[in-house]
Amino acid sequence: MTTMLIYLLVMVLVGAVVFLLAAVVFGRGEELEPLPPGTSPTRLPAEDVTGADVAGVTFQVVLRGYKMSEVDWVMQRLGHELDELRDRVAMLERRCSEAGVPIDQETQGQ
Repeated sequence: MTTMLIYLLVMVLVGAVVFLLAAVVFGRGEELEPLPPGTSPTRLPAEDVTGADVAGVTFQVVLRGYKMSEVDWVMQRLGHELDELRDRVAMLERRCSEAGVPIDQETQGQ
């Protein structure tokens, strides 16, 4: 019984040494080190957001999905950009109608 206990203890010790050695040599298995707390990989340009910018957005994955603050930030930015574009379109349509320039309905998507 004592011999079996010694073998078991030696096997656990050898396993722990192999695990620690592998952890030191190979690291934690991540390609990049984790981001510092409070930072985000989510990026959008300051102005003129394009479809490619939106398609390239990545969110930090947390325990239960994506980080909510990042998703909220992107949605707020996109909403602001849409509002600005709609205001600009309305202003240009108003200027065209004041100048008597006909607006092509096909280009407006109607």
